Amino acid sequence: MNALNGYDFEDLQPGMQASFAKTITEADITVFAGASGDRNAIHLDEDFAQATPFKGRIAHGMLTAGVISAAIAGHLPGPGTVYLGQNLRFKAPVRPGDTVQATVTVKELFADKRRVTLATVCTVGDKVVIDGDALVLPTSRQQG
Repeated sequence: MNALNGYDFEDLQPGMQASFAKTITEADITVFAGASGDRNAIHLDEDFAQATPFKGRIAHGMLTAGVISAAIAGHLPGPGTVYLGQNLRFKAPVRPGDTVQATVTVKELFADKRRVTLATVCTVGDKVVIDGDALVLPTSRQQG
């Protein structure tokens, strides 16, 4: 671990893994709607949401995906990491009160540009709700 309590590029190996979990609260959904401007009724209006195929309100997909960002920034590679890109596949809804666990796994290292591809998965219990890959730029002992 480095001085920021994270991993430098030179410390990373394929297969390294870390997780972070967060329960999605009513407050999270309300604040995210305000911060993002996404006020879709499927997230905020229970009466409307009951009439949809989801049969109730669901959390914003990007709010849920934010748990991946927390796993990357807080755990692997950790503080100082720059998020360069992410692809996401939304597999199942997340509801208020669900606990989302994001797991990130080092998939591939690109030494020439000091980039790392991470496999990313969010689960609620045993159900995968999001998966995809992230491209990140971790800190390095060799600046520049």
